[in-house]
Amino acid sequence: MRLSIRLLAGGAAAALIAVAAGASTVFAASGDDGGQEIPPVAVEDFSYPQADKVFALTGLILKGGDGHIVLADCGPADLIEVTARTRAKFCFQVTGDSGSLTMDVAKVTSIKSTAYNVRADMTLNGTGVTFNVPKSPLWTEVGEPTDPQRRDHSLVKITATK
Repeated sequence: MRLSIRLLAGGAAAALIAVAAGASTVFAASGDDGGQEIPPVAVEDFSYPQADKVFALTGLILKGGDGHIVLADCGPADLIEVTARTRAKFCFQVTGDSGSLTMDVAKVTSIKSTAYNVRADMTLNGTGVTFNVPKSPLWTEVGEPTDPQRRDHSLVKITATK
């Protein structure tokens, strides 16, 4: 007994799957696809675009997120501003009502955000520590300045909400 199934996809080339005697074989079916190959399916891995170039230019290790927090030139209002003991201030723009970005930035000491409430997830010797940064024109100390032993903390994630 032979079972045949034809799958049609919006006029594109179809696949004919034949199952005979317990074995399966896949054949290209006849159909006019205009001589063009169907491009591969894009899979979003949520990694930060051109992270290697960002690292080369700034030394910042940006890993990924939801795409709503991006590195920006400091200056305009409504940015998330971050300072670290070993580098100049750097800034992020939030596009939308919320966003998240993972990273690995050592020795972060303060964060300021006038338009968003920010949750700063940091690590200290492999242990997670969270700092809440309210909307404010004032800087909020995070990491080393808040630690009684003045140990270095690494910023690993920021989450922003309106």
